[in-house]
Amino acid sequence: MAPDIVLSQWRKGSEWLELRRSLAVEVVADFKYHFLFRKYCQPPCYADEHYFPTYFNMFHGALIANRSITWVDWSRGGPHPATYGFQNITKDLIQSIRESKICKYNSGATTMCFLFARKFAPDALELLLNLTSAVMSS
Repeated sequence: MAPDIVLSQWRKGSEWLELRRSLAVEVVADFKYHFLFRKYCQPPCYADEHYFPTYFNMFHGALIANRSITWVDWSRGGPHPATYGFQNITKDLIQSIRESKICKYNSGATTMCFLFARKFAPDALELLLNLTSAVMSS
């Protein structure tokens, strides 16, 4: 994608993001960089994980948090994160996700680092819902 995008500008991030309207309009109007990603971003490059973070880093670096708001377990290696099913769901697991480290938010430290978590199998849903009051009250 060089010379339009150089390696030092390249970023990867979650598909989840929040935009103010002016940035959303700018992204929707972008043809140049979106075209480059459509043309050259092939697996293991995935446009939904690379285009937005790279674009915002290039043009609006001061407006991005440079951190993920989605917890995901890549510790097992490979192209896909770990999936947690019914047998893996415990109160301790959810607590470890909720308070796994210290993150910066509006220049202050917080342990509430993630708004989302993935990947949970369909058979985990009922147990996750049943754990809600126990996890949220502690």
